[in-house]
Formats: sequence, structure tokens, C-alpha cells
Amino acid sequence: MVEAIYRLAGKRVYVAGHRGMAGSALVRRLERENCEILTAGRAELDLRRQAEVEAWMADRRPQAVFVAAATVGGILANSTRPAEFLFDNLVIETNLIGAAHKSGVEKLLFLGSSCIYPRLAAQPMTEDALLTGPLEPTNEWYAVAKIAGIKLCQAFRRQYGCDFISAMPTNLYGLGDRYDLTQGHVAAALIMKIHAAKQAGAPTVELWGTGTPQREFLFSEDLADGLVFLMTHYSDEPHVNIGTGVEITIRELAERIAAAAGYTGRFVFDTSKPDGTPRKVMDVSRMIGMGWKAATGMDDGLRQACDWYREHAMPL
Repeated sequence: MVEAIYRLAGKRVYVAGHRGMAGSALVRRLERENCEILTAGRAELDLRRQAEVEAWMADRRPQAVFVAAATVGGILANSTRPAEFLFDNLVIETNLIGAAHKSGVEKLLFLGSSCIYPRLAAQPMTEDALLTGPLEPTNEWYAVAKIAGIKLCQAFRRQYGCDFISAMPTNLYGLGDRYDLTQGHVAAALIMKIHAAKQAGAPTVELWGTGTPQREFLFSEDLADGLVFLMTHYSDEPHVNIGTGVEITIRELAERIAAAAGYTGRFVFDTSKPDGTPRKVMDVSRMIGMGWKAATGMDDGLRQACDWYREHAMPL
């Protein structure tokens, strides 16, 4: 493993988006780093307001920043709220990255998304596939905003010498996910549907699409560990993929969640609904080469996610 080039111990570390799945996992992971963790809720700080962000940064003076704040959602949310997904994310990242430079932040990590890659990119997707083809239409608004964030970090590095880096996680699941059938991601939506079917004694669960798209999934706590690793071990312009390099179909994901939830019914597929990108798995050789690899197996991760959902989010 390469030696750490940036130390978090003793530093003031701001996690923007600390209430989301990625941000809350980061807060838990950073508790092991002997640093001062800074957070700000929406009532205290509206990240869409440039003056507020600059004033907060100038007052709190974080030395390291994780940009995990974003307007996020699945296919339906992206399709029905394109203006929010583009505008909110552009404004949030611009305000945070600009204020970080202005207030003298030592290091910043911008959290992107694997949807930045072309819809028909060669698989597994390497970092240099960025901007080599058309995006997936069902999430292009979010993707365009995330691409802009990557480029903004690169631009500040080139022009001002800022140590700003970017990480591209694959599809996420885990603790603190957004459990909302209309706004959430696929793993969270499936966990909700399958638990509801078990609770109701329903013999079937309806899933969107054909169930054949292939996806890669990363557990929230592994993501946080990978982000801390990058913050402390990486300093360069290219963004870095974070994932497992392992892919399964949506049908297989549903079956694994059913096993974790103890549901024994069957699945039916609404093929009038979109599948999205047919295959999406990332090349994670760069992270592995640096000495980091995801530690949580999918069955263990899904069991933890299902337990968290039952304890914290499942309707009574």
C-alpha cells in the first residue's frame, strides 16, 4: 500500500451532505481519524446560496472538504425533475469548490457518479471513457452536472494549484439510503418493495424493466472507507473510480435482497418501464493498484441494509 500523503488527524474536516447515505457513512468513518468533523444542516446553511457558503467557510475554516452534497434520485426522479437535477447540482458544487479555494482549504474531494460515462461505453468503464460518447438519456441532467464538477476541480488545480480531486463511485446501497419509491435508487426501491410484499403476504413483486441490465453495487461503508483512502493517498487531476468491479443483473439483485429479507415470493417485470443503461460496471484497477479494495460482500452488505431499513425507515 502506498504511504499517506495527506493526514486528516488534527484537521477540521467538513462533510457537505452529511445527512445523505454517502455523507453519513463518511461521518462514521471519519470518527476513526482523530479529526474535527464539521457539518451544517439546511437550516444553518443553504448550499445553493453562494454568499452563505462563502461566509460559512470563512468562519469555520475547514482544512479538508468532502463534497457529498447533491440532489439525487433514480430514473423516475431524473426524468421528471431535470431542471432541479441540473441546476441544484451545478450551483451546489460551484459554491462549495469556489468557496473552498477562496477560504484556503488544503484539500477537497468531489464525489461524482458512474452515470458520467457514455451510455454505451466499453465495459468495464475506465476513467478515460469520460466524454467519449452520448450519455444515458434517463440521467443525463445529473451526469452533466457531475461532469462539470469534475472539470471544475481540474480547472482549479491547473489554474490555482488547488489540491482538489474527484472520485466516481458506482451504484450505492446501504445504511441511510433514501427509501422513497419515486425518488430513490434501485437498491433502496427494491428493499422497500420486497419488505412491503413480505409484510403483506403478497405472492409477487413487480419490478421495472426486464431485470436484465447489469449493474455493480458498492456498500455505503466501503464507499466512505475508499473516499478517506483517496483523500489521504491521492493527489492528481484524473478522477478515480470506486467500486467492486463485480456485476449482477437487476433480477439477481432482487433475488439477493429477497434472501436477505426472508421473502419467498416471485418477481414479475413491467417491460413498459425503462431499463436504463444496459450494462454498467467500472474498472477499479487504479484503486486496487493504490492498495484499496472494497471489503464487504454483497450478501453481508444487503443484510445490513435490510436491517437498517427495518429499524429506521420501514413503515409500521
